[in-house]
Amino acid sequence: MSFPMIFVIFIVVYLLNSIKILNEYERGVIFRLGRLLPQPKGPGIIFVFAPIDRIVRVGLRTVTLDVPPQDVITRDNVSVKVNAVIYYKVMDPNRAIIEVEDYHFATSQMSQTSLRSTLGQTTLDELLSERDKINSELQLIIDKATDPWGIKVSHVEIKHVDLPQEMQRAIARQAEAERERRAKVISAEGEYQASEKLSMAAEVLQKQPMSLQMRYLQTLMDISTEKTSIIVFPLPLEMLTWFNKEKK
Repeated sequence: MSFPMIFVIFIVVYLLNSIKILNEYERGVIFRLGRLLPQPKGPGIIFVFAPIDRIVRVGLRTVTLDVPPQDVITRDNVSVKVNAVIYYKVMDPNRAIIEVEDYHFATSQMSQTSLRSTLGQTTLDELLSERDKINSELQLIIDKATDPWGIKVSHVEIKHVDLPQEMQRAIARQAEAERERRAKVISAEGEYQASEKLSMAAEVLQKQPMSLQMRYLQTLMDISTEKTSIIVFPLPLEMLTWFNKEKK
């Protein structure tokens, strides 16, 4: 085989090896002789001429980062374990490669430290009742910290708050006491409303004394429908006085 033929074959093989295919969600950060090209390449077919060029593939899809449980001491000195999930994506591939060694690891560490420091400034009641507010605050803090790396944090969500058993029992007792308080308040309000209605009814009955007797007879008729009921007739004291007079 002649030298020109070998050279042609070498050129063909080199060009074939220089062809790279990038998916729609990928970009190629190119270093040419160690210097970064201004714009990343892709998607589709690109040429990377080794050893002059070196390519680093960067995915542009949203990454779901599961933050492991973190030991947090809240502002009111309650020790809890909190884990969260963070959604982020690369907005600038060039900065994600040259500004930080490993942007995945760096984002994970920044998320953990931000979670501990932010939740340490909140109370336990705020942590349990104001999740949306805390999630928004965490998203702003982490997004601001990762912005120089070309990373956009789109959402942060606290998944689970693990409370100690003693604190769970204390919260249960507090909730039970709150329910009892509400029940007593509702019962007192019902008694108050009933007393107002009875007072109004007494004023109406006072105008017609006979109406009280009619009401008494109506009550006797209502309870007489139950054959198993025992009816007790109240005896007025005036009748006892009358019997005493007869004896004398």
